[in-house]
Amino acid sequence: MRLTLLLAAAVILVRDPTGKWAGDPLKPWFEALKNKDGLYCCAEADGHPLDESEWDIKDNTYRVFVQGEWIVVPDDAVISGPNKFGKAIVWLQDYARIRCFIPGSGV
Repeated sequence: MRLTLLLAAAVILVRDPTGKWAGDPLKPWFEALKNKDGLYCCAEADGHPLDESEWDIKDNTYRVFVQGEWIVVPDDAVISGPNKFGKAIVWLQDYARIRCFIPGSGV
């Protein structure tokens, strides 16, 4: 039992090592986000907020500027619905693949 609690604490610290998001009222919303394949995007601490100049739409497809290049967002990674955070966010998997993307809401 004690080992389980220690492992759970370690996982939490890895995902949010500074505890920056611990009291964030949007935390439940972030943790519930899923892409179109039903995969969880993870938490806010795992996502990368984007400035307006770091994402756009070209040929009816979202693109994000990460790691020095424009990457096309796969359709199944796009989260539809309201963006309560406001800024666009991308969640990466394996440093180059996009797991989830939610466009900015313009607020």
